[in-house]
Amino acid sequence: MRTLTRSLVAGVAGTALMTAYQLAVKAARGERLDTPVPRTWDEAEAPAQVVKKTARLLGRGRAITKRHAPLATQVMHWLYGTSWGVAYGIATSRLRPSPLTGAASLGVSVWAAAYIELVPLGIYEPPWRYPASELGLDLSYHLVYGAGVAGAYAALDH
Repeated sequence: MRTLTRSLVAGVAGTALMTAYQLAVKAARGERLDTPVPRTWDEAEAPAQVVKKTARLLGRGRAITKRHAPLATQVMHWLYGTSWGVAYGIATSRLRPSPLTGAASLGVSVWAAAYIELVPLGIYEPPWRYPASELGLDLSYHLVYGAGVAGAYAALDH
């Protein structure tokens, strides 16, 4: 139970750190900091598109409208980040990597998983279709996430 609690808290901490970093990048670029209601579902952020596609699969597609996209984005983002924190905690309790190794491994794994999951769903393009600078920025978000999870998990050991 202690590992699960540490993992949940670490997942939330990592997601919070990643979110803060993403918002800082948006602010530096002069972009909107809120999640707007998209004009079409194809313009919605990836987490909202996952929610919509899942709702359609379950026969509840009409229940999720574009107006729900900002909330769906946040809910999915936080649930996904927290769940990876739990996976990290379970793996770390068995493998015992250093926090630095754990952070890098988690960050790269979650980044790769996004492409593995979202390309077949038609939400992302294959990685080779993105400019290196965009891939690098996306990877940096996930490395920050990994550092947040691994750092929080290690800190909660004391």
